[in-house]
Amino acid sequence: MEKTSDQVRTDRRALLAAGVTVVLWASAFVSIRSAAAYFGPGALAFGRLLTASVALGLVLLVKRVPAPPKGAWPGILVSGVLWFGLYMVTLNWGEQLVDAGTAAMIVNIGPIVIALLSGWLLKEGFPPLLLAGMAVSFAGAVLVGLSTSNGGSASLGGVLLCLVAALTYGAGVVAQKPALAHASPLQVTTYGCFVGTAVTLPFVGQLVDQLPGAPLSAVLNMVYLGLFPTALAFTTWSYALSRTTAGKMGATTYAVPAVVVLIAWVALDEVPAALTLLGGAVCLAGVAVSRRRRRAFT
Repeated sequence: MEKTSDQVRTDRRALLAAGVTVVLWASAFVSIRSAAAYFGPGALAFGRLLTASVALGLVLLVKRVPAPPKGAWPGILVSGVLWFGLYMVTLNWGEQLVDAGTAAMIVNIGPIVIALLSGWLLKEGFPPLLLAGMAVSFAGAVLVGLSTSNGGSASLGGVLLCLVAALTYGAGVVAQKPALAHASPLQVTTYGCFVGTAVTLPFVGQLVDQLPGAPLSAVLNMVYLGLFPTALAFTTWSYALSRTTAGKMGATTYAVPAVVVLIAWVALDEVPAALTLLGGAVCLAGVAVSRRRRRAFT
């Protein structure tokens, strides 16, 4: 069955929104690397979320967007606590205890968690092409991780923190999907961000203590993280998620390692190794496979 022109436009808009998300989330790794030298994991997460909450809150006021309906709140609360709150803190913390390659490999378990939970809880099923594409992309992520590993020993605590980050990310995405059936992407993102900010409130003192000693560049990186990889990218993510399955959206994030390699190459002059380039290419190939549709023969 051929798709209508409206369906094609919707798919393209969702794909464009997902592309914006991938690029901005990839850029976040560069900013985090700069800001993390001056801010603790919790302080950085709180500053990032507070910036995003202020920006999104102003948008709600200007557009006079009402509060989400009752049916959206369970998903908003769960995703706000797990994804906006715990994920950001545990990822920042874990990456301080293990090398970037190890962290990338562990966190990339997240899309697999999304596929499994969404197939089970959201009844999305387990499409063969989606699972095959995710397997290919995960192999690419492992290659990128191995190529960027510094060869040091990873602490058990760091590995566990990255694993918690992967699990909270996956569970948060699956919780967010049903909320989008009741509220707009802007509402779900904004109020989820509010919840995440509340979760990280215990780190406000740490941020206040560390701000005076941080250079302007680190502060600007934290503000950038709040405005673009959080406020904008999480909204475009929600927009795309409302128009496709959680499993496919999770698989799309496997493009992030490849984009990170390119951004680091251009912005930081970090020339990638051959294995890194191969891993990035494999990640993108897996994403392409995961988003293919099975052809129906009649």
